[in-house]
Amino acid sequence: MDISDFDYNLPEERIAQTPAEPRDSSRLMVLNPQKCIIEHKRFFQLGDFLDKGDVLIFNDTRVIPARLIGTRSQTGGKVEIFLLRQIDKDQWETLVKPGKKIRVGSIIQFGEELSCEIIAHTEFGGRIVRFMYDGVFEEILDRLGNMPLPPYIHESLADQERYQTIYSRVKGSAAAPTAGLHFTESLMDELRDKGVQFGFVTLHVGLGTFRPVHVDTIEEHVMHREFYSVPMETAELIHAAKKEGRRIVAVGTTSIRTLESAAVDMGTVETGDGWTDIFIYPGYEFKIVDAVITNFHLPKSTLIMLISAFAGREFTLAAYQTAVKEQYRFFSFGDAMFIQSRA
Repeated sequence: MDISDFDYNLPEERIAQTPAEPRDSSRLMVLNPQKCIIEHKRFFQLGDFLDKGDVLIFNDTRVIPARLIGTRSQTGGKVEIFLLRQIDKDQWETLVKPGKKIRVGSIIQFGEELSCEIIAHTEFGGRIVRFMYDGVFEEILDRLGNMPLPPYIHESLADQERYQTIYSRVKGSAAAPTAGLHFTESLMDELRDKGVQFGFVTLHVGLGTFRPVHVDTIEEHVMHREFYSVPMETAELIHAAKKEGRRIVAVGTTSIRTLESAAVDMGTVETGDGWTDIFIYPGYEFKIVDAVITNFHLPKSTLIMLISAFAGREFTLAAYQTAVKEQYRFFSFGDAMFIQSRA
């Protein structure tokens, strides 16, 4: 398929710069792909479209302050290091700006307590770095690092927790699983009272989730690997629901990718940790996910390809055109979509 098959026109003013307040006041587009019906609601009305016994699967990853601003010890020039994933105790895969000037052997200084050495290039144009520090790295990172907001967000974020889900627990992501940003404690209590069940997985969002597609034919695109984990209790929850014909509702594309990566056959997932480079696009046969909660994604991105695989490409793009017309807010701090079933 051609990358142009997943393009749409988005006016810049539709890109949300700040999160909705409260979280669940964002708009919710409800899609029925089988009947090609689109409804317009608010996120706090999500429970109206969920049934007792439905299982929501959340990604409980927590965003780390992954942007570090330093200087080259050789020249004093400004350098930005963006942490993608931890390789071992002190080594990280990173993106570096300005990339072309930062060679292997370069030393980057981030104040007196932290520095790093560039030790290798990566196949995706990044760098492997080794950090040198005195003390506890995570504590130093909390002090010196910045929240890695996406480049299309130009407003500063007063409350850093608004780029975390309320259930975030496992540190390691370079970006938030944004479909989960809409959930509040009161909404989750309401869903529990209705009999909706919750399960948690972990996928540390990295380059694989937001790396642009640079090929014309999408089948040639190679995803970057990301770490995921599926606990035993979540797998048992899924298996029981599948046996009884209840829906598995993935909260966000990262939950979809985790569940489908862990799938061993229809309705069954394997527990444990792993690395995934799964790339889901139209033609993919879903093994676990029955319904999806997601945000609105960038044109020509792997995420809109994934949603097109689930809801059908033509219906997905029609829904996006409707969202633009109805002035929905797009991307990380934007509105949400609930896709009730597969196409």
